[in-house]
Parts: sequence; structure tokens; C-alpha cells
Amino acid sequence: MRHDFLDLGNIDAVAKVLTRLSSDKIIRRLKPGLFDFPRFNRKLGGELSPDLDQLAKAIARKNGLRIQVTGAQAANLLGLSTQVPAQAIYLTDGPSKRIKIGNREIVFRHVEPRRIRMSKSKSGIVMEALKYFGQDGLNNKIIDTLRRELTGREKRQMLKDADKAPAWLGKVIRQITGEAA
Repeated sequence: MRHDFLDLGNIDAVAKVLTRLSSDKIIRRLKPGLFDFPRFNRKLGGELSPDLDQLAKAIARKNGLRIQVTGAQAANLLGLSTQVPAQAIYLTDGPSKRIKIGNREIVFRHVEPRRIRMSKSKSGIVMEALKYFGQDGLNNKIIDTLRRELTGREKRQMLKDADKAPAWLGKVIRQITGEAA
């Protein structure tokens, strides 16, 4: 985003440099004011699609929004599921909207602010993944994986955040962190 570079010059100078870099194919213009470094597949050749997670974060930053990945994406990010969600869907405290980037789409779905109050912490991602599996879909493998992969600091934060979660989720969090249920 242009505004990320204002410490290097005024908006007009930054816009000119970004336009030149885009013309020289050093960066790729995705939307007005939104750029990325193109990545290429070395084996097959050709340009790869932009990283939608990074774009969603940039769009949120530009618009002053908080965002949180949804359950399916959270489960994939944590290695609890190999399924990659077909759509990039983010919960937000801002308005619901769809943003088309090339032939892909980022979906922002408005939810009440308390649903994303942990959006900047690993707790929020873990809780979304646990909600995705639901009470009946959770198993020991998921709990053991989280117990093993989360750091002590992340577990302590999850315990603090457990009081903001439904009762069944609080119980699962205590299992993951090793606290008495």
C-alpha cells in the first residue's frame, strides 16, 4: 500500500515510484494502492497468485479493521486439517464485502466485535479452529497436536482467554493447556 511508504517521501513521490516499479514488473499492482511482489513457480514457470492472507491483512490495515480467519482456514493453518478452504473468508468488525483480486476473491464477513477480540493472538486462531470442529468433531489427536505445538506462552494466553469462550470450549482449552478441567 502506498501509505506504508510515506516515511520515505510524500504521497505523489511514492505513487510515482510504485507506478514505475509496476511498469518494470518488479512489483504487481493488484488494485488501486495495493501491490505485491510477484512470485513465480520455478518448475512450471508462470506467475503465482497473490497471497490472499497477506492481502487481507493489508486491506484490513488500510481500512482500520480487525480480521480473524474462519474455522476451516484456522484448522489448516494449525496443521489440524489438510483441506485448504476454497474461499478466503475473514471475520471482521467492519462491513461485509467481497474483494476480487484477479480470478480469486477475499470475503470479509461482519461479526459482532466480541467474536474477533482475540484477532491478533494465536488464541483466536485456535478457538476458531476448535469451533470449526465443534464439540462432537474434536478428538484426542487434535487436542494432543495443539498441546504439543503451542508454546507455554501461547497456552497461558489461551487460559486467560478461556473465560471469553463457551463453557465446552473452556473445558477443551484446559485439556490442551494441561490445567484441571
